[in-house]
Amino acid sequence: MKGINKLSAPDFPLFPLNTVLFPGGMLPLRVFEARYMDMARQCLRDKSMFGVCLIREGREVGKPAVPEMVGCQARIIECDMQQMGVLQLLTQGVERFKVLSTSTNSQGLILAEVETIPSEPPTRIPEQFTACSKLLARILAEHGPGIFAEPHLTDDAAWVGYRLSEALPFPPEDRQKLLCMDDSLARLSILNRIISANTAPPH
Repeated sequence: MKGINKLSAPDFPLFPLNTVLFPGGMLPLRVFEARYMDMARQCLRDKSMFGVCLIREGREVGKPAVPEMVGCQARIIECDMQQMGVLQLLTQGVERFKVLSTSTNSQGLILAEVETIPSEPPTRIPEQFTACSKLLARILAEHGPGIFAEPHLTDDAAWVGYRLSEALPFPPEDRQKLLCMDDSLARLSILNRIISANTAPPH
């Protein structure tokens, strides 16, 4: 991947999940394992972030899972503990990153050395991808603006591609492929083809 910037020392905490977080996306989390409770407390204390990666092998609970090598930084937006021993977090995706190496601490928390992948440059959506814009507008109209975090960059190819990638019913493995793409127009091209194929009138 081009233009990757080394960001962290080899102690960036990873949270492997059966989901994919995209930049700008919102992800609620229910945290109860000690390793992730401590991770969340440290992030809140230091105003730091952790990484969300799709699980390649293993499970969310118990023995450390094997994460995919591209994930997304997560910032904690809200934190609540309505039930003793359970943290309710609302997180937001920031930037993508690539994992260079990993280790596991005594609690079973995966720590990584990562490089951030720079944000895709702002790009207006070409006319041939209007199926993507129209579907996103319909999603916003049906579910309300609160379904996505502000600002709503509805004319930006990367933002629209990320929102459709998380909103459409794709398997996690397909979402991971979309996350790994560095070209916002190439991502939109794939989404536009899928949307058009599923909305084409019968012959």
